[in-house]
Amino acid sequence: MTGVVDSDELVRRIQRARARAAHEERLWRARSAELERADPAEKGAADMHRLAYEAVLRVLDEILTPGKSDVRS
Repeated sequence: MTGVVDSDELVRRIQRARARAAHEERLWRARSAELERADPAEKGAADMHRLAYEAVLRVLDEILTPGKSDVRS
């Protein structure tokens, strides 16, 4: 466990997590598109990963910019 961090460091960590989630979402979106042609049976698993990262992105966006997007929709 690390020591106490200030608010600026916490925001930087959330921004890094958001950037990573965005990267992973793009990778899974591309993988899903590939699988649509190559292996439609596996496309569902790729879509599930993509949707999970989309959810993480929406939550992190709401933390970083409250009210900017409607998380409930």
